[in-house]
Amino acid sequence: MDLHTLSESLPRDGTASDIQIVPYSSEEQLKSIAHLIETDLSEPYTVYTYRYFLYAWPHLSFLAMVDGECIGAIVSKCERNKNGRNRGYLAMLAVKTRFRKRGIGSMLIQRTVEAMVADGADEIVLETEITNTGAQSLYENLGFIRDKRLARYYLNGNDAYRLKLLLK
Repeated sequence: MDLHTLSESLPRDGTASDIQIVPYSSEEQLKSIAHLIETDLSEPYTVYTYRYFLYAWPHLSFLAMVDGECIGAIVSKCERNKNGRNRGYLAMLAVKTRFRKRGIGSMLIQRTVEAMVADGADEIVLETEITNTGAQSLYENLGFIRDKRLARYYLNGNDAYRLKLLLK
């Protein structure tokens, strides 16, 4: 999938016009990101997990802001895998419940994909809970495909799907 196709998948009705997507830029933003993700995702993450991603790949993490409030965030990385492919990884994506269905998740993903392409990514992968059909639809609408099912992947015992977006 090329970026032109990805951007055509985003809403064009102006519902997201008041939302700013900004790059991660300082430790001060970490608390907002952590609170948002802790509220939204089932996996518990320590501050060290956030710092692992945010310190090594700050240019691959973005926040969705409205009037100074963090309403969405994406945290990711990009590095060579064992097969020599430059693999982007979407580690965490969360949007506050009251701001969903406005294209914010898609906007965060698009900005991250663009940054990963600039880093030379060949593919992008992520995992999502098998019960999270909303997330599956979001990613599949943006061109991600189901790569495999991972049994009991999450601490809560749920299976996951690994989803993949091939860029090259």
